[in-house]
Amino acid sequence: MKKIFLAIAFIGGFMLSHAQTKAPNEKQAVNGPKMEFKTSVMDYGLIEHNSDGNREFVLTNTGNAPLIISNAKGSCGCTVPTWPKAPIAPGESASIGVKYSTNRIGKFTKTITLTTNTEEKTKILTIKGEVKKPLEAPAAPTKPKSSVLEVK
Repeated sequence: MKKIFLAIAFIGGFMLSHAQTKAPNEKQAVNGPKMEFKTSVMDYGLIEHNSDGNREFVLTNTGNAPLIISNAKGSCGCTVPTWPKAPIAPGESASIGVKYSTNRIGKFTKTITLTTNTEEKTKILTIKGEVKKPLEAPAAPTKPKSSVLEVK
């Protein structure tokens, strides 16, 4: 009898605890600002040496309070972010600009860390790609050597 009672209590407690959660497809209401990005990874792909390294991450404030980005920092000096200094109102969109120095040859993966007033406090964005080695200019023609021997 004790086993049956414990089993019923366990099942009842389990059902009550899950009855108050939302279904997986329902979004929970956010109290405060919330950032949603179209993508948090920007793939430059294979790009030319010294090509345009400017890209933009687009975000929307899906919360119910103004979003403030207080800082944006690249993982190295070759990655320079720009961000809106004014608050982003609920429902509004904005861009985080990033410039990668494409004078560096080879594969790269860099991050931009945003400091915000959201519940998470920080958000990490990633850029990646590969800068091709520049084509070498053809060598200048050299003066042909004379086949005539000089006699002294």
